Amino acid sequence: MAVTGGESMDPAAMRRHRVLFRAVEKRRHPKLRRSDITVTDEAVVKRATKAAALGNAMEWYDFGIYSYLAGTIGKVFFPSGSDTAQLLSSFATFAVAFLVRPLGAMVFGPLGDKIGRRSVLAVTMIMMAVGTFAIGLIPSHDAIGLVAPGLLIFFRLVQGFSTGGEYGGAATFIAEYAPDKRRGYFGSFLEFGTLAGYVGASGLVVVLSGVLTDDQMLHWGWRIPFLVAAPLGFIGLYLRLKLDETPAFLKLEGGRTRTGDAAAAETSATADLGKIFTRYWRPLVLCLALVAAYNVTDYMLLSYMPAYLSDELGYGTNRGLLILVLVMVVQMCLINQVGRLSDRFGRRPLLMTGMLGFLVLSVPSYLLIRQGSIALIALGLLLLGLCLVALLGTMSAALPAIFPTRVRYGSLAVAYNLSTSIFGGTTPLVTTALISVFHTTLMPAYYATLAAAVGVVAVLCMKETAQQPLAGSPPCVETDEEAAELVLDQSPRPRF
Repeated sequence: MAVTGGESMDPAAMRRHRVLFRAVEKRRHPKLRRSDITVTDEAVVKRATKAAALGNAMEWYDFGIYSYLAGTIGKVFFPSGSDTAQLLSSFATFAVAFLVRPLGAMVFGPLGDKIGRRSVLAVTMIMMAVGTFAIGLIPSHDAIGLVAPGLLIFFRLVQGFSTGGEYGGAATFIAEYAPDKRRGYFGSFLEFGTLAGYVGASGLVVVLSGVLTDDQMLHWGWRIPFLVAAPLGFIGLYLRLKLDETPAFLKLEGGRTRTGDAAAAETSATADLGKIFTRYWRPLVLCLALVAAYNVTDYMLLSYMPAYLSDELGYGTNRGLLILVLVMVVQMCLINQVGRLSDRFGRRPLLMTGMLGFLVLSVPSYLLIRQGSIALIALGLLLLGLCLVALLGTMSAALPAIFPTRVRYGSLAVAYNLSTSIFGGTTPLVTTALISVFHTTLMPAYYATLAAAVGVVAVLCMKETAQQPLAGSPPCVETDEEAAELVLDQSPRPRF
């Protein structure tokens, strides 16, 4: 039956239309072959996840240590001025590292798309460990004058440059190893590493502060957490070097070899920055917005909160840190379950839950924290922590899926670090300055609310990617049976 004007198509015609449409699509897209499908080895996936997560733990241990010792570092390297001036100087040095993160991303990201993920992640691990260890060896301002803060800034720049290639590469590494149906679960271990790094940093600071006197902490105790970075770095490097390249990258390389288009493949693999900003500007902007909202809330709670509790609200350093450690332990217990939920229900519902939580609960949570009692501080931090864990457990799987395989590392590294540099690393500095200007300790809550509003819009604009193959890569499954089913689904259907 022909369809004209306002007439509707009868059921039989609709069935014929669907069959014809499928036939056209079959001719348009080559049939999926069994050799195209990646069947994962769970033991290898777990090793890859551990190696990536340990590097992420190392990164956030480094930044956590600096955040939690910001007041002490300000006195060691910036002794002149008021306590507020010292804290601002310390946080300014904290923020300096984020200024070079985009430069590191522009170097390491395209390199990871050209020579592989594993080699670049090994280099970033070495640089992070060296930068952190070196900070623990710098003499104080009293000993060498202005050279001391100069060296501090230099090694913070080394940390920031290496970190520019770390998160994007680690997230890509796990996403390309994990099976499609469990990418959220395995990806959540990356942020489990983030929390582990923060817990390790804060726990060590609490122990040292309890064992050592204030004078001992000021003169040499603060160095110990930085010196611990060296053995952690060697362990992470060992784990990363024992792994092969990701299956998605190997298949991409194999496809280039089969087609014989070496020159074009080389151009594509370098993930030329001009192409990233011109061809992929839409996913780039989406990633920038998601990361901005996520990182403001992340750094606000995990990095800035100890200084906020002690310096702005006048609470004891150890009391605030201990409560925050307990909140992070709760997050660590929940984060993998959040990853599983994102595999089952989708990335967008979990991300929207976290963003709406910050939008609605930021101000009430900070009002609770300001009351001063341990119970209310704990409740306020827990509310913020539950909102954040919905983002932490989902973002590591959602972000890599935004970009195709041939430019995934470079695009994600550039977008993530541009946004982190502008909005994440500056969060402690901006909120401290805003409190000083507006004379209200609720400024962090207002800042987090604004970031969450941006995040809500970004989540509404993103596509759902749960249980789907990564863009530019064939399906990745856990068993041969799943692969056989996929091939069977691609078999020609009878024509009518």
